[in-house]
Amino acid sequence: MPYRVCKTIDIESGHMLSKHQDKCRFPHGHTRKVEFVLEAERLDRNDMVCDFLVVKEVIGDYLNTLDHAICVNSGDPAFPELRQRFGERVVAFENEDPTTEVMARVIFDAFAKRLSDYSAAIDNAYPLAREVRLVSVKVWETASSWAEYLP
Repeated sequence: MPYRVCKTIDIESGHMLSKHQDKCRFPHGHTRKVEFVLEAERLDRNDMVCDFLVVKEVIGDYLNTLDHAICVNSGDPAFPELRQRFGERVVAFENEDPTTEVMARVIFDAFAKRLSDYSAAIDNAYPLAREVRLVSVKVWETASSWAEYLP
């Protein structure tokens, strides 16, 4: 049975869901909690799956691109105007609505790639065994609503 750890990071993030039939099609924001679950069969030399600081090291820069930004379907008619007006703070989701489910998958994929790169590096501030793997990403949209992605 593997060991598991969980680290959460909060971001302020907006989105608009162009396919939604009600209020969610308009720009609105959430205080999102992003939860990362990692596992390993054995503990490292510090008796950890990994230091919790590794999660921030691995994904912090990426999450900063979503923090205080609005995520928009690139196919939404308002996308070009929003991008022109607000630049990089408008994050494109290629032809899909940035639902919480989609965001969980996109964040999972970004973290998994960065985790692999981090574990392969030899000069990390915090060690990470190559066997550490990302199990899931859960994105909380509100205190009572979340979506989770597991590959």
